[in-house]
Amino acid sequence: MSGTPPVVRDLPIGIDAEGTRTERDSLGTVEVPADRYWGAQTQRSLIHFSIGDDRMPKAVYHAYGQVKKAAALVNGRDGRLPRWQCELIAKVADEVISGALDAHFPLYVWQTGSGTQSNMNVNEVISNRAIQLVGGTLGSRTPIHPNDHVNMGQSSNDTFPTAMHLATVRALHDGLLPSLAALAQAIEDKAVSWRDVVKVGRTHLQDAVPLTVGQEWSGYAAQLADAHERVRATLPALHQLAIGGTAVGTGLNAPENFGTAVAAELARQTGHPYTVAANHFAAQGGLDAMAAASAGLRAVAVPLMKIANDLRWLASGPRCGLGELALPANEPGSSIMPGKINPTQCEAMVMVCIQVLGEDSAVALAASQGNFELNAMRPVIISDVLHCARILADASEKLRVYCVEGTELHRDRIDEDVSRSLMLVTALSPEIGYDRASEIAHRAAEENSTLRDTALATGYLSAEEYDRIINPRAMAGLSD
Repeated sequence: MSGTPPVVRDLPIGIDAEGTRTERDSLGTVEVPADRYWGAQTQRSLIHFSIGDDRMPKAVYHAYGQVKKAAALVNGRDGRLPRWQCELIAKVADEVISGALDAHFPLYVWQTGSGTQSNMNVNEVISNRAIQLVGGTLGSRTPIHPNDHVNMGQSSNDTFPTAMHLATVRALHDGLLPSLAALAQAIEDKAVSWRDVVKVGRTHLQDAVPLTVGQEWSGYAAQLADAHERVRATLPALHQLAIGGTAVGTGLNAPENFGTAVAAELARQTGHPYTVAANHFAAQGGLDAMAAASAGLRAVAVPLMKIANDLRWLASGPRCGLGELALPANEPGSSIMPGKINPTQCEAMVMVCIQVLGEDSAVALAASQGNFELNAMRPVIISDVLHCARILADASEKLRVYCVEGTELHRDRIDEDVSRSLMLVTALSPEIGYDRASEIAHRAAEENSTLRDTALATGYLSAEEYDRIINPRAMAGLSD
């Protein structure tokens, strides 16, 4: 059957069978569910590594589909695979990429640290689905063999880190970066609209000199813009792929320039500027680009946590807190206190950021565990990085749509706080000296009087002088 091109049928995905069928690998035979496309090595992994509920992210398998398709097309163009075999593998790989075969990728994160079992899961699924399309016998490994054909010129040790990079680039480029940019823009829009609203500044959680709400929010927008750039800056290293290094980086069993050709094909498929890694031993022995990507995610979580916390503190109240902001009321806040509304979007964001900081620590530790020619902590790294990228993207979108865009100001409360602030006294220091200004502030606080009344009572300056000097708008840098 392998010598003559078979007819490829247009069959729906799925196997109409019950019970089990026998699959084999180098260790012998294994019974696998008859309605699944995977084979013996996948089934062994399910038996030995059923640890928790953490499954390998489907994004890894979608990326693996791109790797297998690119490898098959290169092998076909160079004459190592007959055209029909290469096209058949590519056809099934497209089903993997689209997610149509997701139900056939069941493996846990906690498996072999090289990702070999996930690589073989992909090889087996593509093999059996291809066999089904040409009317062959599932599990026969004929006419498409999982190792000889689907895995031709490849190793788990170079394909898994390649798939890791592809999946991460997609998560950052298509998910997190657009979501973060949209949130930063929404905050910048608020900053512009509130640029003339003077409010009390706060340092050490204590009253400080005034600024504008717009200035405060411009700081949030700038922090997110910087974080966006830090994430974007991790992409060039992720564009360098380990493919072609095979087992230890020497390229054994891969044709000359195979990695270069596959990387070029992946660049053509995806539109991202993928190239083969300059040094395969670094690409396979370490996972520095993934650790840097995780650090980029941490750099997003840090300002997002600060912003979310600021918003919920500034919205505290409504009567017994700071009460400067009115956040949208998304749902009832209490099962016992009627009318209570809580800053839930901010709380969710804070929890997401805590999770990201924790997972980044796990990634950093795992990335440091490369031994000789292989880092064998790959599954936990890609699981954590993809999880963090996803929840940061989702939380940023939800914070923008359900919190930032609908946030309003309590202008009366803001204006009242400005008028009552004792730290306006700072403007008096250059006129009457620090010691006298400090005396006025302390006396006003002790007597619970206004700063103006206390300043005039000291006789250090006249009413006209006070009104000229104490100008909150001017202190915030605004011109009247």
